[in-house]
Amino acid sequence: MQEVYTKEETQSFKVGVYVALIILAIIAYKALTANTVEHADNGTYYALNARFGRTDGLLVGNKVRMAGVTIGKVVDAKLDDHFNAIMTVEIKEGINIPDDSSASIVSSGLMGSKYIEIEPGGSEDYLAPGDEFSYTQDAMVIEELLDRIVSMGKAKRSPKEVEEMEKELDM
Repeated sequence: MQEVYTKEETQSFKVGVYVALIILAIIAYKALTANTVEHADNGTYYALNARFGRTDGLLVGNKVRMAGVTIGKVVDAKLDDHFNAIMTVEIKEGINIPDDSSASIVSSGLMGSKYIEIEPGGSEDYLAPGDEFSYTQDAMVIEELLDRIVSMGKAKRSPKEVEEMEKELDM
């Protein structure tokens, strides 16, 4: 026996299929254009490099900030011969960065996206296009931070307290 659908059920099914196709098209478009980095103001930029041991969560397209103000974007990421990450950033023309400045990978909140924060140095000489930051600080991994906090807490407790806590956890 063949099942017959009402006109409303058939129309609802067609609408569902069209919506699913539109969502898939949007996802495909975003996936194909994810690696292109465009600056909103289409101004002039110059490139600098920063070498990090680990960049967990920092992606091409993420922001570069100084004093909380966005001054550029990450435009490229590659590995050097010693397996360090070299991040290329584009900085707005006219923003001079002292050559003793540092670049750190920080997070905008506990689960927020990563970005590069530049701490300006005191030098009167500036980084030229294509130069590299002398001082960098790698991304902090949340799991490592939590492990450090737990170990500091254990270190402040007496061995007897730690032993009692471990016995309670084993039960």
